[in-house]
This record gives sequence, structure tokens and C-alpha cells, in this order.
Amino acid sequence: MYNSKPHQEHDLQRLHQHMLDTRLAVLVSHGEHGLLASHLPVLVEPSEGEFGTVYAHLARANRQWQDLQHGSEAMLVFPGADAYVSPSYYPSKADNPKVVPTWNYLAVHAYGSVDVIHDATPLLDIVSRLTDRHEHGRNLPWSVTDAPTDYVDGMLRAIVGIRMPIARLQGARKLSQNRSEQDIAGVREGLSASADHLDNQLAAHMRQL
Repeated sequence: MYNSKPHQEHDLQRLHQHMLDTRLAVLVSHGEHGLLASHLPVLVEPSEGEFGTVYAHLARANRQWQDLQHGSEAMLVFPGADAYVSPSYYPSKADNPKVVPTWNYLAVHAYGSVDVIHDATPLLDIVSRLTDRHEHGRNLPWSVTDAPTDYVDGMLRAIVGIRMPIARLQGARKLSQNRSEQDIAGVREGLSASADHLDNQLAAHMRQL
């Protein structure tokens, strides 16, 4: 992705935390079936490999796994908070009206080749861990073992697992760093005062600058 220098994020721990906080990622690849994208809940293992490893699963009917199995490079997009930035947030506008709107956002892209998993045992491990992650904290958490074994076996035959060791990571943390401290404060205050909770989320990230 295009990412100007002031907005580049290189801190590996922060990149991993962003990925861990993302509930639904987008898997993008290009191969025999053209350009394909799938929206997937993922498991991120930061300590596995140089940049971490990501696990997920696809429906067997989804042709994307066939391209991945043939060695096509894949990209996982981990979106984050975002907000429209109005020129009215900039105090400097009073002295210099040459300003335009922009958009602040956070995002991480992970790249690598994918191992496609067909065996039932590792597939069961992936879906069980994904379930446990999202059931955690519920009063009565559901477990894969709560379903009949023969039913789970049938469901596993309908999916394939994917394992993507991350070859490189690219992070964008566009939080008005190219503006003056006064303008950054103006954007932060404007988004904090917004009635839109998504604007408030972005403002919270700006407070960590």
C-alpha cells in the first residue's frame, strides 16, 4: 500500500497488537482464478516465525485456496480505526486557508505464501482455537466439543485450513503526524467531540502519539 514516511509504522509489537485486536481480516490473492478476496476471522501467533504466523480456514467451495495451494503470494489486510478529518479542525486554517480534507486511519498488511491444510486434526485445532478466542468471556462459552462428533467431522470436510508464515509486514498509522502540534491537537479534540463513536476511537489512538 502507498504509505508516506510520516505515517509508516515499524514497531513490531505495535503491528502485532493491531493484528491481534482485529477480529476480521481480508485475505487477498491473485492466481488462476483472478483476483480474489475473502473475509476471515484469524488467529495470529506473533512468536511463530520472524514476523509471526496467521491461521484461518476457508470453505472448500471457495476457489481461493486452490490458487494459494499453487504457491500464489497472499496479502492479509488488518483494518483499524478510521475517521474523516475536516479542515475546520486545524487552528492554522485561520492564518493559511490552503487546507483540504483528509482521512486518518490505521491498517496493517501482512504478506506471505500460504500452506493449505486438509488433515482433520490440525483443522480441528484451528477451528477450536478460533472458537475459544471468540467465546472467551461469555457467561456460558460454547465449545466445538459441545457439538456431536460426527457433525463436526462433516463440517471439517467442508473446509480447508490455511497457515501463512509472514514474510513481511507493512503498517500505516496515519494520525496527522505531518501537521503541527497545534493542528494535531485540533484534530484530536474535534474527533473526541464527535457524536460518531468511530471518530472517538481514532481520537483515542491520537492520544497515544
